[in-house]
Parts: sequence; C-alpha cells; structure tokens
Amino acid sequence: MPMTADQDIADLLKETRTIALVGISDRPERPSYSVMKTLQDHGYRVLPVNPQIAGEHVHGEFVWASLSDIGVPIDMVDIFRNSEAAGEAVDDAIAAGAKAVWMQLGVVNPQAAARAEAAGLKVVMDYCPAIEIRRLAIPPVPAQ
Repeated sequence: MPMTADQDIADLLKETRTIALVGISDRPERPSYSVMKTLQDHGYRVLPVNPQIAGEHVHGEFVWASLSDIGVPIDMVDIFRNSEAAGEAVDDAIAAGAKAVWMQLGVVNPQAAARAEAAGLKVVMDYCPAIEIRRLAIPPVPAQ
C-alpha cells in the first residue's frame, strides 16, 4: 500500500536529500517546473529527467535523458508522467536503485506501486511533495 499517513510522508521528506524529477518541463507554466524550484529552494538536490530536453538546463541543473544516466545515488524519484507512463518510470527507479518513488497528484498506478513496494521502495501516490512540505511544515534540508 502506498504511504498516506502524514508521519510516513513527513519521515520520507525528512530523510530525502536527492530527488530525480522525471518529466521535467522547461516551460514555466508547467507544474513540474515550479515544483522543481520549490524543492530546490527547500534544500533538496533535484536532478531533472526528460529525454526531449536532455543536455539542457532547468533551474541550473543538467537535464538527464534517463534515470540510468544519472550515476549518483537517488533517494526519491518524483514522477510527472501520466498514470500509464508512470509504470515505466517506476521500473526505471527500481533499476536505478532509488529508495522511494513519488507519483504526483493525479498519477495513480497501483500495479507500478506494487512493483516498487515488492522491490523494497517506499511509495507515495497521488500527492505533491511541494504541497506536503508546506502542509506538514517540513524543515529545510540541511546543507550538505
């Protein structure tokens, strides 16, 4: 079962340092763009992933083509894809050794969530970390 308890979500946000954001957009009107900035402003290192704009930069970070290209440990993968496409992103997160997957508001894929949990990942589905940080009053991530 994906995490829904406030304490579980708060604990995940407090233990997370590096977030890969799958489905980043370089367009300021897109939610992924503003959520990435909010997460960065809160102290997280956010590694954007989008094969269509790979090699470019969003909010000062190099955009990766895929999770497998990143090559650094990933605490959480934040998924900005539709519910069907989220399954592939979850499988990539498992393969990349991520500790958690977070499917954004409106992204619901119970089969992918079950695969992630079976692989030992924490799962949050149909929530937004930027909203939860404010709602749960999560303190900023300490400087690394």
